[in-house]
Amino acid sequence: MKIEDEIKQPTFKDNHQKALINLVFTTGWVQQQQSALFKGYGLTLPQFNILRILRGQHPKPATVNLLIERMLDKTSNASRIVDKLEVKKLVTRTVCPSNRRAVDIRITETGLELLHQLDAELENRRNGLQHLTDEEAAQLSNLLDKIRD
Repeated sequence: MKIEDEIKQPTFKDNHQKALINLVFTTGWVQQQQSALFKGYGLTLPQFNILRILRGQHPKPATVNLLIERMLDKTSNASRIVDKLEVKKLVTRTVCPSNRRAVDIRITETGLELLHQLDAELENRRNGLQHLTDEEAAQLSNLLDKIRD
């Protein structure tokens, strides 16, 4: 469905305004789709993001600072998210032996298994990206990179 129909706005100041509104709307739409999926697994979008970062680090530990650096949503509270994931037994925290002020955070086998299940679900859903060819997906990614430059 076109953005004009989605937000009931037939005209825009120019194509740049339309593109920005479309980008913001689509970001929210994708996040809603993902949030609905993650809710079924007892996760939030930021919790999923932390688990993915930790899987990328696995078996090496991560610090809270590393998580903050790599998080998609920079406004999320990484320490609080780790607390919640620890309660769910998806991550562990231990004092770093070489620096007693630092804490090593690792994903557990349970966390890895949960991500494995979610990988299959996400592959099936693709959140609308299945409508793009591989070339179009690459072009979209390049255009998004260009916006941030």
